[in-house]
Amino acid sequence: MNSMAIASDHNGVQLKEKVKKFLKEQGILVVDLGPYDPNNKVDYVDYANQLGKIVSNNDVDSGILICGTGVGMSIAANRNNNVRAALVHNHFTAPKCREHNDANVLCLGSWITDETETIKIVSTWIGTDFGQGRHVKRVEKLDTSAKVNKIIFTNGVFDILHSGHIELLRFAKSLGDKLIVAINSDSSVKKIKGENRPINCEKDRKSVLESISFIDEVFVFEESNTIEILDKIKPNIIVKGGEWTKDQVRQRDKIPDQIDIKIFPLVKNYSTTETINKIKEIESWLKKY
Repeated sequence: MNSMAIASDHNGVQLKEKVKKFLKEQGILVVDLGPYDPNNKVDYVDYANQLGKIVSNNDVDSGILICGTGVGMSIAANRNNNVRAALVHNHFTAPKCREHNDANVLCLGSWITDETETIKIVSTWIGTDFGQGRHVKRVEKLDTSAKVNKIIFTNGVFDILHSGHIELLRFAKSLGDKLIVAINSDSSVKKIKGENRPINCEKDRKSVLESISFIDEVFVFEESNTIEILDKIKPNIIVKGGEWTKDQVRQRDKIPDQIDIKIFPLVKNYSTTETINKIKEIESWLKKY
């Protein structure tokens, strides 16, 4: 978290100043939305909405809201698209809401936790990353309002389709309006997987994927043309399967910053290689009468 907005109501002004000072000491750019006078009563909703809109627009990385209990702030902030505001009253919840829920707004209660506990909560919260993995598809189900007119792109070999492929593709489609799938050409697959692959040729692999109702377009590509393809398609989101983090994928594949990346975890016990190995273990291909 490099930049952060912070706001409160009149009950949280003094604690806000302490938190702001701590954040600046950590090298974080802090935008203080107010208020600044604890004696001037204000409506928490106004400050929560303002901060929520800023976070929703990605003008800052995250935000912190403080009122008496934090409850009102969390309710108001969560009405904004792409905002996941977590109400935290203890140190245990602080890392969990980041790891499991990718919370981008922290809501605190000045009546509930003292300064020492609050700073401990904030320190843990900003120091914890989203766990990704199994949490990705759960978090994406939280907000269905911002998926209109979005193009989703994923690519792969898709040689022998299995449940892991279908789950990834279904997840990708849930993120937007149009799902475009690129499959590696036969020559590209041989370079990646070896001379014995693919099992199914590019024409057949393309035909099978096109029969899946929630896939909108399928085309064959060469691995070396990935950047050109992204420039032409201009997807909003790229979906990748595997154990890589999105930062690692962005760096490895040179994906532009304006394209979001979602990592779908590998589905255990499902892979094309495992399917091929199971077939090889069959003792006889002859029918038994």
